Amino acid sequence: MSITLSTKTSPFPYASIAIATYTQKVDINYDESVDGVTLDFEGSQISANDEIVAVLANAGGLAGDSVKTAVYFELAKTVPTLTAIPDILALLDSLDNHLAYRTFLVGHDITAADFIIWGSIKVAPKFIGFLKNGQQHVHLLRWMSHIESLESIQAALASLTAAKANKARSNKTAAGFALGLQNAKEGQVVTRFPPEPSGYLHIGHAKAAMLNQYFAKMYNGKMIIRFDDTNPTKERAEFEETILQDLELLNIRGDKITHTSDYFDQIYELAIQIIKSGKAYADDTEQLQMREERGKGVASAHRDDSIEDNLRHLEEMKTGSPEGVRWCIRAKISVDNQNKALRDPVIYRCNLIPHHRTGDKWKIYPTYDFACPIVDSLEGVSHALRTNEYRERNAQYQWMIKALGMRGVDIWDFSRLSFIYTLLSKRKLHWFVDNGIVGGWDDPRFPTIRGIRRRGLTVDALSQFMLAQGPSQAIVSLEWDMIWAINKKVIDPVAPRFWAIVKQNSVFVTINGGPSAPEVKTLPRHKKNSDVGEKRTIFTSTILVEQEDAISFDDQEEITLMDWGNAIVRSKTTGPSGDVTSLTMDLHIEGDFRKTKKKITWLAQPSNDYPLVDVTLLDYDYLITKKKLEETDDIKDFVTPVSEFREEAFADANVSTLTKGDIIQFERKGYFIFDGTAEDGKLEFIRIPDGRAANLASKAGKPGVVTVEAPVPPPSGTTTDAGPVPSSAMYKVEKIYGEEPMKPVSTTKMYTVANVYE
Repeated sequence: MSITLSTKTSPFPYASIAIATYTQKVDINYDESVDGVTLDFEGSQISANDEIVAVLANAGGLAGDSVKTAVYFELAKTVPTLTAIPDILALLDSLDNHLAYRTFLVGHDITAADFIIWGSIKVAPKFIGFLKNGQQHVHLLRWMSHIESLESIQAALASLTAAKANKARSNKTAAGFALGLQNAKEGQVVTRFPPEPSGYLHIGHAKAAMLNQYFAKMYNGKMIIRFDDTNPTKERAEFEETILQDLELLNIRGDKITHTSDYFDQIYELAIQIIKSGKAYADDTEQLQMREERGKGVASAHRDDSIEDNLRHLEEMKTGSPEGVRWCIRAKISVDNQNKALRDPVIYRCNLIPHHRTGDKWKIYPTYDFACPIVDSLEGVSHALRTNEYRERNAQYQWMIKALGMRGVDIWDFSRLSFIYTLLSKRKLHWFVDNGIVGGWDDPRFPTIRGIRRRGLTVDALSQFMLAQGPSQAIVSLEWDMIWAINKKVIDPVAPRFWAIVKQNSVFVTINGGPSAPEVKTLPRHKKNSDVGEKRTIFTSTILVEQEDAISFDDQEEITLMDWGNAIVRSKTTGPSGDVTSLTMDLHIEGDFRKTKKKITWLAQPSNDYPLVDVTLLDYDYLITKKKLEETDDIKDFVTPVSEFREEAFADANVSTLTKGDIIQFERKGYFIFDGTAEDGKLEFIRIPDGRAANLASKAGKPGVVTVEAPVPPPSGTTTDAGPVPSSAMYKVEKIYGEEPMKPVSTTKMYTVANVYE
């Protein structure tokens, strides 16, 4: 059996997906192209919510007392039709009285009656409103909470939330991708992702990995993850594990994992074969001289050595002797071809460092240019996807295949991915790690897969962005705004909303007309998506607001306290520095929030029963101050002086329920990802860029970035002899007109006049 439905189905059949998950007999498939809900059952299709629940209840032994259950099925049909408050309250009262001494509606175990009534109430906003914010239906509320606490129901709601998140993303595929791969046949496409196990994957690798998986799935083929381990100087076994973990973070899983080293014996035999065919030779030319000769199109002195001499030198190389390490093997392709990649490239060289998989067995290793086409052919790869920086070497790749008489492989190339203010060089990223400028390879400022995921970039957004690039051949440094804007569209529909108040100079506000004792109300975590869950909001007669808001209030101004109502500012007290130290407001619930200019977040005054949570909000700048570093640039000259900003804040207690990696929105502040609990016990949240240009501009070199060691400037809003001190949301800024007091100059268009203030 299977249920097919859309997340847009209205009213949503909560009872159907709940009982389907509870019985574990039905697959639930979300399809946005269908209308309503359909159960495929024994060759027939059932599309009515109550009929689906009845069928699944019978199949799962949950029908209960048929007569009593039928009454509740009829009652469930009336719930959405009730709009008059007395009718709603009468039904709630009846259910509450019935459940006063009962755990379930019918009998001693959960039945179809519980599912159908729970589902009907869940789609009725007025019922939910009266139930959650009232105190008179405690038994019914207990029953609702128990139903939703069941593990299977939690799983059903989670699947719906995930489906809505998938719906939120754009499923458009770049037009070029619709063209597909050349010579591709359904079920016969094999791609490969060949990382070198010498470091962590970065966003550039993500594009290659995602495209390989995309085409493999598109043609119902396979993808191989192959570790290109031909250089023991750089490679480590632990990097293989981290690469697989990085791919897992991207939801990328190969059908097979292999190593180039699995084929060392075969590659060596093919090296002998290509020498015997006269298409390769041994050469002991010094590296710098070889580079110069290749550039000028000059043939090596050994190019025409005999096959016997070449084989003898290869054998000497294999032993790793002092004589052998002087030599390498070069393919005999061309001396002066316009394409310099074809000018007799090196295909084998010595390396005496033990290999992390083969140990001391080998002293010689094939180059990537020789090994890659061989292993692609041996492993049945149909299409080799490569960045177009390899384009000049495509002819070399095909020459190797032809010279060895191996099965052909099609090449499909795409543009390399790069971003402004971003380093993808492993060597340069290592420098930041080694010098302690970042906390590690998963630092949120790093373009590694771990870094961008820790910063809050979702797999959905990354995938959409990569596919949107399509088969573009342009090599450009991209802005970060597009990918973060896509990410915002993915997270906004499902990110729960919470509040945080910056600690520095926060202000207590007395609310006249507020509750005499703390009141607790249950509110949705997301006003537009009830499936995100609920939170408890505390209402008290004393609340906490931010200094930035408090200082902006005018006397007698009417403002809106979000999720509460309007209030009128009656008095404001300021301290010697100009900061607001206290406020008094009159609650004005009947006020129209549409007419107020300021809608502010707030938190109830903390108490033992209702404490606030200490949190740290983190924001980051780019690591370098130049959009694109040149090869001649010294990285030390372009390091951003300060690239991490911390701000201490209070948050409402609901954030204590979060787990590491959860993405939320602190309203009026932005999106954040929960990074875990620091050593000092504070919860740390990393700001997720939202794609707006202002938030993505480099802060380096701009007025205002203050180093950690710098003296703390006067608080925001302070008036000094030189004028007011401006501030930003995350860090202090300097006065844009300098430190000297401003002296007004009076002029007209015709002549200068005396200063009237002197």
